[in-house]
Amino acid sequence: MVNRNLILSLHDQSVEDELNNLFSAGDVAVDDLDINDLIFPEDEAGIGQGIDIGNIINGRIVRLDKDQVIIDLGFKSEGTIPRNEWDEEADNLEVGQKIKVLVEDLENEQGRADDPSGLISVSFRKAKVIIAWLDLVDKVSEGHIVTGTCQRKIKGGLLVDIGVPVFLPASQVDIRRPGDIGEYIGRVVQCEILKIDKERRNIVVSRRSLIEKERTYAQQKLMAELEVGQVRKGVVKNIADFGAFVDLGGIDGLLHITDMSHTRISKPSEMVAMDQEIEVMVLTIDSEKGKIGLGLKQLLPNPWDNVEEKYPINTVHKGEVVNVMNYGAFVKLEPGIEGLVHISEMSWVKRVNHPNELVNIGDEINVAVLGIDKNGEQMSLGMKQTQDNPWDKVQEKYPIDKEINGRVRNLTNYGAFIELEEGIDGLLHVSDMSWTRKISHPNEVLEKGQELKCRILAVDTDRRRIALGLKQMNDDPWSADIPDRYQPGQLIKGKVTKITNFGVFVGLEDGLEGLLHISELSDEKIENPEDLVKVGDELEVKVLRVDTDERKIGLSRKRVDWTPEEEAKAAEKDGSAGGGDRLSASVSSSSTDPNLQGGLGASGPLIQTPGMKADAEAEEVKEESAE
Repeated sequence: MVNRNLILSLHDQSVEDELNNLFSAGDVAVDDLDINDLIFPEDEAGIGQGIDIGNIINGRIVRLDKDQVIIDLGFKSEGTIPRNEWDEEADNLEVGQKIKVLVEDLENEQGRADDPSGLISVSFRKAKVIIAWLDLVDKVSEGHIVTGTCQRKIKGGLLVDIGVPVFLPASQVDIRRPGDIGEYIGRVVQCEILKIDKERRNIVVSRRSLIEKERTYAQQKLMAELEVGQVRKGVVKNIADFGAFVDLGGIDGLLHITDMSHTRISKPSEMVAMDQEIEVMVLTIDSEKGKIGLGLKQLLPNPWDNVEEKYPINTVHKGEVVNVMNYGAFVKLEPGIEGLVHISEMSWVKRVNHPNELVNIGDEINVAVLGIDKNGEQMSLGMKQTQDNPWDKVQEKYPIDKEINGRVRNLTNYGAFIELEEGIDGLLHVSDMSWTRKISHPNEVLEKGQELKCRILAVDTDRRRIALGLKQMNDDPWSADIPDRYQPGQLIKGKVTKITNFGVFVGLEDGLEGLLHISELSDEKIENPEDLVKVGDELEVKVLRVDTDERKIGLSRKRVDWTPEEEAKAAEKDGSAGGGDRLSASVSSSSTDPNLQGGLGASGPLIQTPGMKADAEAEEVKEESAE
């Protein structure tokens, strides 16, 4: 089918002028001529012929001059034709030879002004072109295939001789517009006729459309023949950063850089070159999109075929670092065999922020094989597995109850991480910092970089955790000291440190508080403790009880002036009511879990028994990762 829009875009006045000059015949339009009217029977020259300007008539050569050929037209005057109209054929002319000529001009009464001999002006060349044009128009139509020779460049394209001159636009010379269309001069080309314009007497042809149709046919045929796994020959037509396009004979396939070699290559030109003929394997076919995936390495021996036999799991090998990413390093064991050392597999104890802290491209290192994915051609490697794991000796080196020196490396809201040696940290939980003082955050007693001595409470080598205690460096004052110094019935003084809806906390000494329950504030019923006391007020209170198990001291203000008889009566009343312990009930939220080890804080322990939930563990991991 002829593309009319393409034809309109190809119209060029200079081409039209060029072709009009070739077909010019005085004032007569060639389109108005009929070949049957112009070409007379080949009788004797001049017999029965009408000699009018624009007619093609028979003639006979009667004389050959140096520059002119004299033609007998059967008229009172003879015709004259410049000898150069025959080009190379001029030497083959003979007197008596019959030819067809175009009448260009006739003599008048005074004779022709431009012809001193007064002869009729005729043209052999123009007659030949007009006859060929009319003959061609009768034989071909738009869409026909013609063959011709590229004669010369004109504005916008080439002039091609197919018997008559036709126009081949530069954009229609090839699928990709050539840099210099002059290279086609002298070449014989096949083209498709896009347009025959009888009015303007020109023909536009396209070599590109013919190539595209042939290519489409070849593509359809090739796509029907192609199958995944086939081996085909092709020619490299283009090379990009990501691969090369290979012409399989009418359709291009993509040979991706990852499918060129089993070894690592940085650019496709290391494997292929332009116009190189290569054999490739068909990997994928997308008929709808017309895309074909090709492979070169699939035709080469694959080193991964025997990788499991050559590199068994847990064996150690030497390799070269070929690439370093933020998540790990790629190590080449041999050409085509590479594995990844993940950042987490580089050191047992060092905190590696980026792999280039330990390795660089070109380094030779020892690695252990951790895992192999033969089908995916992937291998997991480890560096730390080639070294001793210091955690294997932690239990022996840091037995429970051992006193050790460490440095505060980091503080979190639930405790402090103490560095015992490079890569070995222990957690000092906030609940294990003081026997008596309520510590909201570790920075109340510690700071980063501080040196301190603490005690090993527990070691979990599987989870790589060590629980430390600071308060355990001293005896527990609740075991003897506090019960000895604070006896039930004793009157003492203290300052209000905190007021709650259930009572008042009174500071007795540094880190030691007692609870003055709201019911023990006054003989009157109190709705809000702040109606009676304020934070900072100094109060005189009586010790009601000292609970060493719960680590609590119960206080009373209203009983300060009670007599022994009143105390006995109140105790009898409490006993008959079931002995309810207001102190325990009011602060039950701070009671300890018997399963806890290595810390009694509300945030949870570092080491837990198997029966406990792992909520505290998840919180610890989250905090340490955020660090």
